[in-house]
Amino acid sequence: MTTVNNDILIIGGGTAGWLSAAILAKSLNCKAENGIKVTVVESPDIPIIGVGEGTWPNLRATLHKIGVSETDFIRECDATFKQGAEFINWAKTPKKNEKSSYYHPLGTVSHSSYDFNLAPYWLLKNKTTRLPYDQTVASQARICDQGLAPKQIVMPEYSAAQEYAYHLNANKFSNFLKKHCIDNLGVKFVSANVTNIVLDENDFITHVETDRHEEKQISADFFIDCSGSKGLIIKQTYNIEWHDISDVLFNDTAFAVQVPYADKKQPIKTHTLSTAQEAGWIWDIGLQERRGVGHVFSSKYISDEKAKQQLIDYIGDDYTDDLVIRKIPIKLGYHQKFWHKNSVAIGMSAGFVEPLEASAIYLFDAAATMIAAQFPRDKKQMLYAEQQFNQNFKIRMERTVEFIKLHYCISARRDSQYWIDNCEPTTIPNKLKQRLEFWKSQPPTKFDFDHAWEPFNLDSYLYVLYGMHYQTDLSGNTSAYPDVKKAEKLFSNVDRQSELLKNQLPKQRDLIEKVKEFGFNKV
Repeated sequence: MTTVNNDILIIGGGTAGWLSAAILAKSLNCKAENGIKVTVVESPDIPIIGVGEGTWPNLRATLHKIGVSETDFIRECDATFKQGAEFINWAKTPKKNEKSSYYHPLGTVSHSSYDFNLAPYWLLKNKTTRLPYDQTVASQARICDQGLAPKQIVMPEYSAAQEYAYHLNANKFSNFLKKHCIDNLGVKFVSANVTNIVLDENDFITHVETDRHEEKQISADFFIDCSGSKGLIIKQTYNIEWHDISDVLFNDTAFAVQVPYADKKQPIKTHTLSTAQEAGWIWDIGLQERRGVGHVFSSKYISDEKAKQQLIDYIGDDYTDDLVIRKIPIKLGYHQKFWHKNSVAIGMSAGFVEPLEASAIYLFDAAATMIAAQFPRDKKQMLYAEQQFNQNFKIRMERTVEFIKLHYCISARRDSQYWIDNCEPTTIPNKLKQRLEFWKSQPPTKFDFDHAWEPFNLDSYLYVLYGMHYQTDLSGNTSAYPDVKKAEKLFSNVDRQSELLKNQLPKQRDLIEKVKEFGFNKV
């Protein structure tokens, strides 16, 4: 038996499978004579869920790395630019015909809280006259309010005036990646259903069996499980223990619908809308020709009928009876191990938190990137790589759960049992409880984020905490923040930068139309 890992077989396509294939094939030089060989076996019978339409900025870097033209991607995947998320009615119970909201932007412009934290200086400003935190410390929230794009058409692909990610059509994106992998990265594709996983005497996978006569057996050295909730390897073959998180995050069901624009020139939001409801929240994502809208909720607190009606009411006049509303069950949690023997699970086969903050595609990307960086060509290195990966991704999943829970557990909403229960201390992870207690008397700093694998950084926490009106009392520690003039100068810089960008950046739809017609300059 060979001691060298030369062949990777990915079971399952979709975004998780094809993004993993692209990252591995590019990073491990699949086209080289001595490179790793990557094969994807994808079922022709299983449809893609197709609602993962929000992303993080890491996808932008990955697309650039794997050699994708940003112009082609935008044209072929109905993509638009995403600069963050607006959280509507999360902080407090909404009054009739009123809304409260804050932004979690994807980036900052005039400061980095790691170098000089503006949060304490914002906290010490006059509460009656200061702007909201998101608009005080950076310009991006103001740009989103104006419906402006993060760049100009004259800027090269992947460059920007503001940090950005994308909204995209998940089905088209999967097919786009598939074509790129096959045509440009040397990935082999097999259309078949995997019917059996075959193990050797040491429980390592030797090959899989399929229902395709020409590819009855497919052998490989390393296997990646992207088979979604079926979990052909991690669940059905190895039966790796499941860690349930439904006691922390309650949303277990979603209704999703695609809503065409009534007016083809209708403005396209440059951020995700996330509107809190009595037992969940509604997402609203603007693509080129339609919006992706969905209601994710807890079936313990609301009936399907009422949840669906709340979604219809949200859509309003744009709702018509011919729109298809799909019901999607959500199993909250993750496996206790992700890498086992010579296999690793990526995507929904590994676990799922909930769609808030668009963390799913980020975790696909991060997993494949780490595998590529530490891929054990010698099988004697396999155990170390397994241990490192499992440690890494357990932390990532734990921190993701904590950050998502943050949005719920510091809310002042008490208009339903759902929001009351979300704030119960028994439902809050211990690490998050410790942090929140500490942050009552001082704002978060970079030293609260002690691990390089934290998926959500200091800025993300600051935006959510102070967007949700978390109370940090600095009255007994004002002497620790003497750089008031420096802070005020940075606040003024944000004002100037915001005005400059407002005069320079185009509307989102205007930029998308120019990209479709002219394209960006290649890098």
